[in-house]
Amino acid sequence: MNQKHIEQILKIGVQLSAERDLNRLLEQLLTCVMELSHCDAGTLYLLDGDVLRFKIMRNHTMGVYSGGDGKEPDMAPVPLKRENMCAMALLERRTISIANVKESQEYDFSGPIRYDAVTGYHTQSMLAVPMCNREGEKLGVLQLINAMDDAGNIRPFPDEMTLVLESVASQAAITIQNVRYIQAIKELFYSFVRVMSSAVDERSPYNGNHTRHMAAYGDRFLDYLNQKAADAGKKPPFPSAEREELLMSVWLHDIGKLVIPLEIMDKPARLLPDQHTAFLHRMEILRLQSEIDRLSGRLTDSGQEALIQKTQEAEALVEEVNITGFLSDEKLEALARLAALTYTDRDNQTKPWLTPEEYAMLSIRKGTLSEEERSIMESHVSVTEKLLSQIQLSHDFSHVKEWASGHHELLNGSGYPRHLAGREIPTEVRIITILDIFDALTADDRPYKPGMPVERALSVLKTMAEKEGKLDPELVRLFTESRCWEYRQTAI
Repeated sequence: MNQKHIEQILKIGVQLSAERDLNRLLEQLLTCVMELSHCDAGTLYLLDGDVLRFKIMRNHTMGVYSGGDGKEPDMAPVPLKRENMCAMALLERRTISIANVKESQEYDFSGPIRYDAVTGYHTQSMLAVPMCNREGEKLGVLQLINAMDDAGNIRPFPDEMTLVLESVASQAAITIQNVRYIQAIKELFYSFVRVMSSAVDERSPYNGNHTRHMAAYGDRFLDYLNQKAADAGKKPPFPSAEREELLMSVWLHDIGKLVIPLEIMDKPARLLPDQHTAFLHRMEILRLQSEIDRLSGRLTDSGQEALIQKTQEAEALVEEVNITGFLSDEKLEALARLAALTYTDRDNQTKPWLTPEEYAMLSIRKGTLSEEERSIMESHVSVTEKLLSQIQLSHDFSHVKEWASGHHELLNGSGYPRHLAGREIPTEVRIITILDIFDALTADDRPYKPGMPVERALSVLKTMAEKEGKLDPELVRLFTESRCWEYRQTAI
């Protein structure tokens, strides 16, 4: 073994220990092993049940570079049977070296022979190195083809290279197992996040798809931003780790709604159900009292009819105002007149047709929430921050708490809870805010308003960005350009 081989082995060790993406790890492993053994072709298999599945294929002569991007080569898996050389190497946990496959009678090389006949390739020497972890668990096989001498001639794989490749394969197996453990832990965390997010959405039939929609839009919008940068020859703004962190923030942005009372979160009208029922009951009492007064002679027939008509008009006004998105001055004036009406009950007490509490709720100019209720609703972002502070997030997700809890901050400082402005608001938060507002505007499952057509919602975003200074104009432009909502689906 020369100095170059030693340097290559050290290089492989560093690369294996640093890589956390399984696809890139496998690709780097096969590439480095092929360089180390100075061979022309190679295949990396991973064990899947009772078969070996192709993961990475490289053949320099044929220009074949398949796998490495997460897509398996289009090759039938190799059954874990003793007649297959690579399978045998794994079954017996030993390296197998064949100087010339066409002269070997021990294993079935019909596959390589057929490949050579179809492509014109010449398969000669072959080496299969099993990958097993410390516990002896079988993970896969490295299969190398056609070792080359310095002159480019095919030769058998040198015996001294076997121990080196076995050492590398053993280290690789441990690294692959560790990466799989990390992926399993991460997926467990993701599953927990999705369950918690679903719990928030499923609390309310009016909010059941909100987070899933945002995640789907965000996933495609980030892809669009990355592709646009790549097309311009620039570095993608959201590589894998940053992209994953932002999407995790989207999934967790409304986690604080777990503690918001449903009667506020799901409030479809200005009056609470008990208030609405109490008002209608009061109008019915007025009509019944008018009947008693008519029968006792204290009220004329026409007087009773006028009173009944007036209660019906009051009911119609309250029903309309109760669910109207925005109250005009005319409606507010009509409510004020209604609130000024009184009646005398059976105990000779003067009572209002509309209680002060009912009047205050019905007089909400926009939406269905009172100032107190809105404050409670807005507290969900503070609760989100508080809840996420209690989770030991890894370094990869170190910004999730900040980004998830900041999605109601606006560039002009009018947002909440901290009233951040301008550069105080990270780009990631600006993106989440756009996603949140867009889905809220277009959602057709909200009790207090119908969903807007997409183009109108985009116009609202543009106004908020360019005229009101609340949103990032460039991000709104790119979001509009991306059309990422056209692929709505449950994903991530």
